[in-house]
Amino acid sequence: MTLVRRAPAQIDVFARCLDEAVEEVFHLMTGVHCLPVSECPVEEREMISAVIGLAGALSGICVLCSGEKVALRMAEILTGIATPRLNDTVKDAIGEICNMIAGAWKGRLPSLSSECMLSTPTIISGTNYQIHNQRPDFRIERFYSFNGNSFAFTVLSESVE
Repeated sequence: MTLVRRAPAQIDVFARCLDEAVEEVFHLMTGVHCLPVSECPVEEREMISAVIGLAGALSGICVLCSGEKVALRMAEILTGIATPRLNDTVKDAIGEICNMIAGAWKGRLPSLSSECMLSTPTIISGTNYQIHNQRPDFRIERFYSFNGNSFAFTVLSESVE
């Protein structure tokens, strides 16, 4: 977890709420437990990210990032349909999982619950890309694992009112 310019106690609350949101979404929507891990080894060339914009009391983005094989597995447990390659169904599933996590996360924070809006997900996929924010007020990057599959979830904030 990386911290920038925000009080550590507030960041800890945000991170704890993120861990709870990820577990809740995975357990309720897929029946799978998903827990925080210390690292996220990605041995895949093809990557996929879902990006959700945040506006209002908090301005920034939430990003779910994984390798293609993990994205295929997430989509399969969400939809019940195995897909052999990245397609629109997988992209929609990854976007929806990111959206559910972002919504569950902000819903746990009274200051953001009704005062922070979410955008629709944007999906980015490819072999060599980075998502960059000029000067975040804070950055929380957490790694999670379900059934041996790992992914990252990052919250980048430009400002918090």
